[in-house]
Amino acid sequence: MWQVKVKGPEETVRLGRTLGLLVQEGQVICLSGELGVGKTTMVQGIAAGLGVAEPVTSPSFTLVHEYRGRLPMYHLDLYRLDPEAAWSLGLGEYFGRGVAVVEWPEHLGPLLPSEHLWGSIQMGERENERLISWRARGNRHRRLLEGLRRRCAF
Repeated sequence: MWQVKVKGPEETVRLGRTLGLLVQEGQVICLSGELGVGKTTMVQGIAAGLGVAEPVTSPSFTLVHEYRGRLPMYHLDLYRLDPEAAWSLGLGEYFGRGVAVVEWPEHLGPLLPSEHLWGSIQMGERENERLISWRARGNRHRRLLEGLRRRCAF
């Protein structure tokens, strides 16, 4: 596990961009936290690191947005999803190809891949400050987290 404190949205984007530069085909990035803590801001940074040119917005009403960059990025926002519906909607098809970035991953239930990188974002003590706790499951994701930790100077 690794915890990092970011001082504002710019640092959140920078952290995400570094993650996007390091992520590999088939990896799954999970972002958990309350509304408004910066999950979509982190996704925007990941997309920038992957070379996505188009604006990245939250797919809250469509569940999934697909973006093209160095690797395809599948941005899933499961806030409005009942955990039992994840299976019937075929969301599992987004795992194992490209990069899946999942907001509200706890709504996936048993569909969550066993190997993933989990980022939990919480409000910090100051207005724009955030505390991000990262946990990796599986060797590929542990290497991803180690690379992220080494490259970030927060």
